[in-house]
Amino acid sequence: MEIGKGLEYVRNNSRAVLATRRRDGSPQMSPVTLAVLDDVIVMSTRETAIKTWNLRREPTSWLCVFPDKWLGRWVQLQCRAEVVSLPEAMNQLVSYYRELSGEHPDWDEYKQAMTDDQRCIVHFSIEAAGPDVEG
Repeated sequence: MEIGKGLEYVRNNSRAVLATRRRDGSPQMSPVTLAVLDDVIVMSTRETAIKTWNLRREPTSWLCVFPDKWLGRWVQLQCRAEVVSLPEAMNQLVSYYRELSGEHPDWDEYKQAMTDDQRCIVHFSIEAAGPDVEG
């Protein structure tokens, strides 16, 4: 599968399982919600999450992206991740929310919650895409 087709698939399907490597090399998997902002796959998470620690140590990661109803095609992406922390991440956290949910009723409240939760944004650059089959 071409990388561009993998990116387009994520634009239309936000559910995924993220796989990272633990310190001992074993896999750590997490269900995540993705968005595409300016042709970059992004995810919101917490600075204190194990996946964040794993990605800071080893940025190679894998996303298995699938439709909301688990029917049809799915895509596996090998990626390189970059964690962006607050305060630099705030505008992207707002854009991430808007992309997935529209306007927030109180952006000041949202931003305070992002700060209180120690949120960050992860950028995923696709290095390889596929397979893209029905299982």
